[in-house]
Amino acid sequence: MPIPRPLQGHRLATHEIPARDSAVVAATDLGGVQVLKHEDLYLLSDAFGDIRPDSRGLGLYSGDTRVLSCLALRVNGTRPVLLRASAAGNYRGTVQMTNAELAPNRQDAKGAAATTIGRRSLGIRRERVLTDGMCETVSVANYSLRQERISIELAVDADDADIFEVRGRARTGRGARLPILVREDGRVTFRYVGLDHRTRWTYFATSHPATVQAGSEQADGAVVLSWEQDLAPGATFSVEWRIWTALSESTTEGDGASGRAGRSQAASFPDAPRGDEAGGAAAYRDWTNESASVSSDNDLFDLVIGRSLADLRLLTTSGPDPDERYVAAGIPWYTTLFGRDALVTGLETIAFRPEIAIEALEVLARRQATSVDDWRDARPGKILHELRTGEMARTGEIPFTPYYGTVDATPLWLILLAETYDWTGRRDLVDRLWPNALAALAWLDEVASGNDDGFITYERRSSQGLVNQGWKDSWDSIQDRAGHLAEAPIALAEVQGYAFDARLRTAGLARVRGEHALADRLEAQAHDLQERFEKAFWLPDRRFYAMALGHGGQVADAIGSNAGHCLWSGIVSAERAFDVANRLASPELDSGWGVRTFASGQPGYNPIGYHTGTVWPHDNALIVAGLKRYGYNDTANGLIGKIFEAAQRFDDYRLPELFCGFNRTADDPPVPYPVACAPQAWAAASSLHFLQSMLGLHACAERHELELRQPHLPTWLNRVNIRNLRVGDASVDLLFHNWRGTTSAEVLGKRGELAITIRV
Repeated sequence: MPIPRPLQGHRLATHEIPARDSAVVAATDLGGVQVLKHEDLYLLSDAFGDIRPDSRGLGLYSGDTRVLSCLALRVNGTRPVLLRASAAGNYRGTVQMTNAELAPNRQDAKGAAATTIGRRSLGIRRERVLTDGMCETVSVANYSLRQERISIELAVDADDADIFEVRGRARTGRGARLPILVREDGRVTFRYVGLDHRTRWTYFATSHPATVQAGSEQADGAVVLSWEQDLAPGATFSVEWRIWTALSESTTEGDGASGRAGRSQAASFPDAPRGDEAGGAAAYRDWTNESASVSSDNDLFDLVIGRSLADLRLLTTSGPDPDERYVAAGIPWYTTLFGRDALVTGLETIAFRPEIAIEALEVLARRQATSVDDWRDARPGKILHELRTGEMARTGEIPFTPYYGTVDATPLWLILLAETYDWTGRRDLVDRLWPNALAALAWLDEVASGNDDGFITYERRSSQGLVNQGWKDSWDSIQDRAGHLAEAPIALAEVQGYAFDARLRTAGLARVRGEHALADRLEAQAHDLQERFEKAFWLPDRRFYAMALGHGGQVADAIGSNAGHCLWSGIVSAERAFDVANRLASPELDSGWGVRTFASGQPGYNPIGYHTGTVWPHDNALIVAGLKRYGYNDTANGLIGKIFEAAQRFDDYRLPELFCGFNRTADDPPVPYPVACAPQAWAAASSLHFLQSMLGLHACAERHELELRQPHLPTWLNRVNIRNLRVGDASVDLLFHNWRGTTSAEVLGKRGELAITIRV
């Protein structure tokens, strides 16, 4: 139902309602949160479809700002009874409800109270779609045998909280909430002037004129909109509202902090955008058609793969530059550009959708550091860690504009550039990004040369920066066997592996470009690093690699999953790979649902700790690829099966960012981590990387070759069909199937020049 526009030349009267200042409630859990997203607009609501101030960070967000903090529905003064909630469309969702027994809502002709509305007499449905704003329709159907008087009430508020406030970060002050503007037809405008001197408007328009009043002490919102309607038996009443936002460049462009309008009052009520729902459906359809498709004889496996692909599309976001695209790290906390996450996601999905990798390489190259900036932990050549665009970033309260405190994004960028060339053959991409590659190599050399041992280390310089700057970036993630924290500068085991792999792969690109001297130097550096790594990180008494080396030669020799990434990079010597694989499969690391980040039975272990005992799907995906690299197919497939079994026990078959590392039991499902992002990019992409590892997919587009290295399906997966698998300009359809313990492959169709070989 379209939102009506006012008659031309008709000036509608307005009045103001004082805004209510209230503390931002810090989010401490995400239980039962429903997620929708389109571009940089995303919605967190409870199962009823409501946004209410509580500990889950519910709200409608535009980028890093919560533009709607309350949207609570009542029918005849009572919260409806939930029947079912669905967000299967990712950008659209439906909530179906009914009523409890409702008190009398009218009087008869003699003034006596009418009978109550019997329970389950009403069908109440909420349908919402995210486009360039949020559109929601609430419909109430009367299934009783008599006419009923229905009232719909909606409590609404907008606190314009920065995402870091919602996560619990304390601020010394906030901006000013201006009086709420209410027009006589029920349109509402919320206004906030931030400490960055920019004004944010949140507009609320309805299809039917509403009665608007200030919220009471008991009401969740600052204002309450209401509609009343007599419904005949079998009749339905529907009302629609649209919510959209605008942000000024400064207070001179909008309403000043004093509350005086910088523009005409009519301009404070612009027409609602006409959201293109068909565009959202087309975007998902194009995404599916342009990606390789996967089907198998295991329906649950297919559901996990399908959810992963849909979540990756959901997380795709436009950058600050409208021509940029990237996959945001995760909802709700990381709905922005993260270097490490975007690069790992690109690596995990390269065989199925190489565009993700190409977009990540390009958007990160444009923001590669070119100068020294201690506040942002920036050094020339570094790839960014995190980019934020909210009020706290604009005021300088946080350094993420962008922030470069990551030690692994730079070598991962080099690895992804080479892997992308292997799959796409895009020499033009390599040549265009070659200056960025040289700058990244120069940073690696600078860091290595600054240390006596030549390792890649990190040490924060920003007072607001991260203490730990690997992927395990929580404060307590790097420990020794006694539980003591490592002190900076810190050399992580997996980062030495990334640097080893990055130099070897970049050497290959240098040879493609005819730069053989550079290639020789990089290969020599890689082999020298490997020798030094083996001597410094190997723990003979534990038959495993240390997590890290800290200040003054401190060895962080606690047992963690870090060595699994070393397998993936290839830095592990062949004679020690068995010990590493065996330890990764031990009950101390393998919870039964996947490998933990930190082994049980040692000081510092916590199955609910962010990096000290939880299970991360992407961590396991890289470990599996490492096991596969060294020929441990059965161990790899066993681990894959555990993660897929876990996925089948989470809502919508969606792998979360992480889950708790409690030991698996016969009856209990995996335990959710309370504030895990879901969906989350590298978790969603991990299922595709698991599949690539199973099938041993390796491409060389330059030679028009696709190699299947020891394809090995697990016992629970007998047939996998992949269509539109692209290598360079060619594509192929493949069928893999198990027969008497052996996995074979069959070419169903091929387009373009491509040789396919199987290496047993």
